[in-house]
Amino acid sequence: QVQLVESGGGLVQPGGSLRLSCAVSGSGFNTYNMGWYRQAPGNQRELVARITSGVSTNYADSVKGRFTISRDNAKNTVYLQMNSLKPEDTAVYYCKAGRIIGIYYWGQGTQVTVSS
Repeated sequence: QVQLVESGGGLVQPGGSLRLSCAVSGSGFNTYNMGWYRQAPGNQRELVARITSGVSTNYADSVKGRFTISRDNAKNTVYLQMNSLKPEDTAVYYCKAGRIIGIYYWGQGTQVTVSS
């Protein structure tokens, strides 16, 4: 089975930074397409950023220029560097992995709260 564990969330002031990590169990991490999603209270889960096995990246317009997704295949880990955080970034952030179309794996999420 594939397991994803997010970490790095917490409380940060507006304009601050956080770095989220997602550790993926098992072998073959370098073949996975990875993504970060978030869900705020009352909202649907939305895509924040994604990175393919070929290290191609995409970002939501709301975070473009502020967030950076990256991966370390040697550590089976994907990261989300979040800078210039805004209150509207407050949400539970989830890590997602996919390799076969239609088969996805999700972490349990990590809370990010941006507040003064």
